[in-house]
Amino acid sequence: MSASLTKSSTLWLFLLQTDKLDPSRDTVFFRDGVRRIDFVLSYVDDKDGEKKQERRRAFEANLEKRGLELETEDKSDSKDQKTYFLKIHAPRDVLATYADVLKIKVPFKKSDIPQSQDVALEWLTQPFRLPGNIMHPEPDYFTYHFDKTKTDFFLIGDKDTFFPPSTRNRIVFYILSRCAYYKEGQKDREKTGIKRLLSNGTYTAAFPLHDCRYWKKGRNAEERYNLYKHWARFLCFYKEQPLNLIKKYYGEKIGIYFAWLGFYTEMLFLAAVVGLICFIYGVLSYDDNITSKEICDPKIGGSIMMCPLCDKNCTFWRLDSTCLSSWQSHLFDNEATVFFAMFMGIWVTLFLEFWKRRQARLEYEWDLVDFEEEQQELQTRPEFEIKCTNRRLNKITQEMEPYLPLHTRCARYCLSGATVTFWISLILACITGVIAYRLAVYASFASIIGNHKGESGNHKNKTLLVGGLITPQLATSVTASCINFVIIMILNFFYEKVAIWITDMEIPKTHLEYENRLITKMFMFQFVNYYSSCFYVAFFKGKFVGYPGNYTYMFGKWKKFRNEECDPGGCLIELTTQLLIVMAGKQLWGNIQEALLPLMRNWWSSRKGRHNPENHYSRWEQDHVLQNFSQLGLFYEYLEMVIQFGFITLFVASFPLAPLLALFNNILEIRVDAWKFTTQFRRPVASKARNIGAWQEILNSVAILSVVTNAFIMAFTSDMIPRMVYLYAYSNSTSMKGYINSSLSEYRIPIRPQNMTEDNWFRHFNTTCRYRDYRHPPGHKNEYTHTMQFWHILAAKMAFIIIMEHVVFVVKFFIAWMIPDVPSDVKARIKRERYLIQEHLHNYEVERLKLQLSASFITEPQTSETSLTPDKHEVLSECL
Repeated sequence: MSASLTKSSTLWLFLLQTDKLDPSRDTVFFRDGVRRIDFVLSYVDDKDGEKKQERRRAFEANLEKRGLELETEDKSDSKDQKTYFLKIHAPRDVLATYADVLKIKVPFKKSDIPQSQDVALEWLTQPFRLPGNIMHPEPDYFTYHFDKTKTDFFLIGDKDTFFPPSTRNRIVFYILSRCAYYKEGQKDREKTGIKRLLSNGTYTAAFPLHDCRYWKKGRNAEERYNLYKHWARFLCFYKEQPLNLIKKYYGEKIGIYFAWLGFYTEMLFLAAVVGLICFIYGVLSYDDNITSKEICDPKIGGSIMMCPLCDKNCTFWRLDSTCLSSWQSHLFDNEATVFFAMFMGIWVTLFLEFWKRRQARLEYEWDLVDFEEEQQELQTRPEFEIKCTNRRLNKITQEMEPYLPLHTRCARYCLSGATVTFWISLILACITGVIAYRLAVYASFASIIGNHKGESGNHKNKTLLVGGLITPQLATSVTASCINFVIIMILNFFYEKVAIWITDMEIPKTHLEYENRLITKMFMFQFVNYYSSCFYVAFFKGKFVGYPGNYTYMFGKWKKFRNEECDPGGCLIELTTQLLIVMAGKQLWGNIQEALLPLMRNWWSSRKGRHNPENHYSRWEQDHVLQNFSQLGLFYEYLEMVIQFGFITLFVASFPLAPLLALFNNILEIRVDAWKFTTQFRRPVASKARNIGAWQEILNSVAILSVVTNAFIMAFTSDMIPRMVYLYAYSNSTSMKGYINSSLSEYRIPIRPQNMTEDNWFRHFNTTCRYRDYRHPPGHKNEYTHTMQFWHILAAKMAFIIIMEHVVFVVKFFIAWMIPDVPSDVKARIKRERYLIQEHLHNYEVERLKLQLSASFITEPQTSETSLTPDKHEVLSECL
């Protein structure tokens, strides 16, 4: 939730001023202390007061016709003396009616399935466990869809608490979303729903209440307090999450998000450990890196003069100037990197398959197994019903329903597609601009750093040090990555609003369809926005350079933007730099927005609030100042994590420490999100979801694509394959000695004036310069054409891609086949529950029929009873 929390600071005024709160106002009940407040609406008087007041009167009258009970708090009782609060209570009959309509599952029998037995060495995990009453806040029951005509079939203890608060606010919100605010006799379908009243300012807020203050228990209410104490505090980062309590308080949709995020973080631990081991291997094999030793050797690298890397201001340079970058590249470009790339292809499969099993278990435990067609997200959106004035007969229900004509739908889709295409093209244009920046400033960096390297004197020592540590390639890559990150964040800000606008314009029929369309648009944009620069560095930079005298230019020779070259050690270190800056920058910026800024606002508000007089704040006023949790709140949370998932899978071969960074970020992310839900946000309306929806397919697609990208990175971005070809096919001593000389080609001096800068010193003492490629030397009959070694390396790269992809895909599909999506014990429990439902329903109907027949015997006349008794006994025996 990267949205700024504009109202969160006001909360801390309450922390200082509500400890002496009037107990009669810190309550979730009406003034009578009996009827529970299920929802609260707030409004203020303004210049359009008469028109809005008329809407409110009509809306509230229609709510009362639907059976809801209302109670208004006058503005004189509020802190700001401006805000009215309308409290809403749903009586038992209303709850029962809509629970039947929404097919809400309620308990009918206590579960007789034994709980899992204690496992060996469970004491090892005891420090990470939470108390039993927190992990399992309610007993396990068998459940069935509520039926108003069969209330005695269900386990109804206290009728007032039979439906939990999360179910109550879900039902009330369903009514609010479909209640009209026009007077009786009028017909204006657009005047329907609380969302429209919020958008036109008739009401300023609509929200259910938290059950108590998060830092203090309430009267017979402590769920929010327990969530804060055992979940939202950062000191609990090593503890398991109370998923059942989260589900009970916030609903299944939010519960499934935190379950997925927690499971993803747990699986990241394995990837982070393996990645760290691979990085440690690169550090330990530092001294065995013969290639870097040759580059840094004054007799080898110091004697090799390289051709200029740009057309203007670039001089000839010695190979040993890239000594440091070659050592840095070895940390990530070594033999362990190949293993890690293949491991991550298998890890992502294990993650997705084990998540399916975890998700199936949650579906059963949270009564979501049959939650498909009846789910709330598949019900028609009020906006669709309002905007679609055309009606047609539904062939299944035989009822008239709204629909969008084909020509209108096509026109809206075309406009939507054109808008998405324009914005993606805008991203590509910005990336092209960043590439042009890299090409343009490279010469400047080369000139500055090169000149500093050539200067001497004590007054230049500091500059000499910088020039020795930073190469022109590294300086260009770092600055371009930072500029690219800024562009990414700016484009994100604007496109989020555009994506919501075009999705609203399409008028999706259901909530699920709306979310899926928005997910598709946003992910397509974010994919291109975040990953395009990494794709450029990985697969395009240094691949289409040409050679001295015949270089390739980005916009043609007349623009003088020569394509970038890679360091002699390869482009992998630049991909690592790009990935690190974009990924770490995104996570850092997100954490600043989510945690640090709200904390600073809260601290400043608390300082100002110390001098304010104490006031008595009601429960609805305390929640009113909190930030609203929008319908798309979870969408942004999922999007953030899926983008991160792409970073640690698509390009992980270039940066084995990426899973470790993601692990640290997610440990913080879980607690920050928990803190925001518990302390900064109003209580969201509970909603159901049986899985993570369209994100599952996106994760599957990214997982498959990651195998391909990592194979190509190892083949074409890493220098591993050329080194292996040299070692096994061209080395005379079965070692890497001589590899640097073998990987560099020669070019005869003088260089054409229009292409290269001349250096007088170099012209007097050398006749050739070297460049990174495999081409025949000058004087050869096929000079400057590719050598046989180039074709051997290319064949080895293609063979590696084919072998790696096939091996990883075979292992992936084998693992997916071996691991069933639903655990066997869950399958057995589902069958057991369905069997018990049928058995209990049969017994219930039989008992009810017995009672009906017995009652009819008592009420009928004696003569009629005598004549019909055999038939009735026959009917009863058939039923039994």
